[in-house]
Amino acid sequence: MNKVSKSYSGGNSGEKMGVEAVVVAPSRELGMQIEEALKKNKHAIVVGTPGRIAKLSAAGKLWTHGGRYLVLDEVDELLSFNFRVDMHRILQHVGRRSGPINLSRPSVGSTPDPTKPSQASVESLPLFLKHYYCVARLQHKVDTMRKCIHALDAKVVIAFMNNTKQLKDVVFKLEARGMKATELHGDLGKLARSSTLKKFKNDEVRVLVTNELSARGLDVAECDLVVNLDLPTDSSHYAHRACRTSQLGRDGIVLTICEESEVFIVKKMEK
Repeated sequence: MNKVSKSYSGGNSGEKMGVEAVVVAPSRELGMQIEEALKKNKHAIVVGTPGRIAKLSAAGKLWTHGGRYLVLDEVDELLSFNFRVDMHRILQHVGRRSGPINLSRPSVGSTPDPTKPSQASVESLPLFLKHYYCVARLQHKVDTMRKCIHALDAKVVIAFMNNTKQLKDVVFKLEARGMKATELHGDLGKLARSSTLKKFKNDEVRVLVTNELSARGLDVAECDLVVNLDLPTDSSHYAHRACRTSQLGRDGIVLTICEESEVFIVKKMEK
């Protein structure tokens, strides 16, 4: 778990430790970004993923009963089935005197009903966002993406896949053809993830190949192209990927590379 605190020095309760707020993020990558943003903050804030916070709480190593604030970042993901048990524990153990729960999610729709987390819908996407798709055989998808990146003259690219095990292979193929790329996923250690994000944000690599969870909350305003190498599971997940580009009023492109048999799914998402 990432900890951001200048006054947090241990103790037997949230009040004694000075834990003022708990920030919950669905991925370690997003937690690291939040931690970085809060480093200069003088308040005692704990930042972590649901699993890590719940585990430390259950072990008695983290006492949040005295916390005044609870922040849920990417709330639609945190309310999903995968995090249900951990989130239940966190909601039970944050101090009773805490203020309102603060929620945040990408501006792609309204905050979902907590009792029906699977019904989150897409209401809007960035105004300057353009959507394209092209058809390619499975074995040609990576090379098709490489050619499209050159054709579009995209400088900062995030490519999404559903299977973490395939990320390394995509990076290898891009690097072999002279395009600098790197992978980002939950199996990387903290230092490796931090180094990867730093390289990408410093333009040392052109393409970041990742999965959806690892890219949650990824803030790279300069990203001008998002590529779906694998189709998202639904329109809401498409929107979450798409919102990684066209930030701050910039132009942005979402390119979906699909097989012939998948075209009908892409057209369905367009509606």
